[in-house]
Parts: sequence; structure tokens; C-alpha cells
Amino acid sequence: MDYELYSDVILLGDSPEAGLYAGDIGTVVEKHNVAELETGYSVEFFDRLGNTVAVMTLPASSLRSPTHADRPTVRDCMSDL
Repeated sequence: MDYELYSDVILLGDSPEAGLYAGDIGTVVEKHNVAELETGYSVEFFDRLGNTVAVMTLPASSLRSPTHADRPTVRDCMSDL
């Protein structure tokens, strides 16, 4: 899959060390093309107030595009603080 800059993407797997979990929504901020490797993307993840939670570089296979069936959810992250 090829993602456009500043498009929303959904994380497919957990990354607890970054405080991110499958289903979290991020914004593509950079595309990385490296010969003979899967295309990678730098993705910025925000909280609901617009504060950056994490910026991660991930392979395209770790992401998917949102669909009309997706719904935002909220989880309590106070234990992460």
C-alpha cells in the first residue's frame, strides 16, 4: 500500500514501549524508500487534544488505511503517565 503524506493510517500491531496499540490512528509525515526494502513511513500519533504521543518509523505492512467501518475509541492511559 502507498500512503500519501499527511494521510491518516491505522496501526495494526501493539507497540507498548511507545504507548501505542493496534487501532491507534496516526498521520503519515514522511515516506522512506530504500532499495530492496519495504517502503517505510514516519507516522506521528496524537492524543485527542492534539499532543504528540509518539513518532515512529514503520513498514507499510504495519499500517492500513481507515475505512467507513472504523470508529474512534478511547482508552484510559492514565496508568501510562
